[in-house]
Amino acid sequence: MTALDFFQWIGSLPAVLQAVVVVIAFGVVVAAILFLVDIAPRTGKWYTVARLAMCLLIPLAVMWFFRSYYWAIGVAVVVGAIFFLLDYRSRAGKGYLIQLVAFLAPAFLLLLVGLILPSLQTFVSSFMNSSGKSFVGFDNYLWIFGQPDGVRVVINTIVWVLIVPTVSTIVGLAYAVFIDKTRGEKIYKVLVFMPMAISFVGAGIIWRFMYEYRGPQYDQIGLLNQILVWFGAEPQQFLLNAPWNTLFLIVVLIWVQTGFAMVILSASIKGVPTELLEAAELDGANAWQRFISVTVPAIRPALIVVLTTISIASLKVFDIVRTMTAGNYETSVLANEMYTQFTKFEAGRSAALAVILFILVLPIVIYNARQIQKQREIR
Repeated sequence: MTALDFFQWIGSLPAVLQAVVVVIAFGVVVAAILFLVDIAPRTGKWYTVARLAMCLLIPLAVMWFFRSYYWAIGVAVVVGAIFFLLDYRSRAGKGYLIQLVAFLAPAFLLLLVGLILPSLQTFVSSFMNSSGKSFVGFDNYLWIFGQPDGVRVVINTIVWVLIVPTVSTIVGLAYAVFIDKTRGEKIYKVLVFMPMAISFVGAGIIWRFMYEYRGPQYDQIGLLNQILVWFGAEPQQFLLNAPWNTLFLIVVLIWVQTGFAMVILSASIKGVPTELLEAAELDGANAWQRFISVTVPAIRPALIVVLTTISIASLKVFDIVRTMTAGNYETSVLANEMYTQFTKFEAGRSAALAVILFILVLPIVIYNARQIQKQREIR
């Protein structure tokens, strides 16, 4: 039985039996990890025998599963080397390194398969044509920056990342300060944080109804246009008129992210030592001066986390744009355009857009990592 036959056999089973087989397979994997972590590093004759048995059983299982002597030989060499190292270190009473490797190996494997290899493949694909068979150099990047629509996509993304983190953090900080220690604080915080519990698609649908437009001769179902009609103004097509439509889309993400900023900053403000505030008050500082000179410097690490987190969310925004305008009317951003080009079977252009998005995100991630490292050094 080959691996393909095995999976086909699982697929032919009833759903209940499939679940049982999956649970058994999961148990086998967990048992193997526990063996590597807990049993294999131990000293003693029987543990050495167990390691030798595993050196035989694992290659035999691989040969039966894959029907390949080459795979069995390769796995036997690797497993033999691993258990030789285990046995050697266990004799010296050292098993911590093996335990560490056993714990980290699944995470490293997932990172390799799910992040590193796809990233390298995407980078290579950005220099290939739409079919991925011919090398075209920087043509895909030149296509992005050589046409007005491509440049507009990049500019729109930059506008998102400049406005959303700044406004969300300022508004969230204002909420955190004014709601803090007030009557009904928990209720206010729940109401402000509630949009964060809504998916971006849900938020986009909600705000699409907010911006909904009908002709002046019809009754308006969009809240904003109904308000305009009540004040005697004409209803507006908020999502059609560039560049203001991009700002109206940005409002949606600000609405969602403000609750996140408020919660983080509120917790940080509560951690500011009261002694510092009292000392500043005794020195004659008013409320605004205490806030600027004491509170803000004290919560600077939280401000950095909030700004960088929302900046990354702004760079990769997709759901809101796709739900509300599908990137039409000059509102497209990098993530949306990447998806659009991929659906047009332009894999090279889509990969190039993904690489540009990665390059824009990378400095923010590096800055955030350095700030965390500095905080650890201070502690």
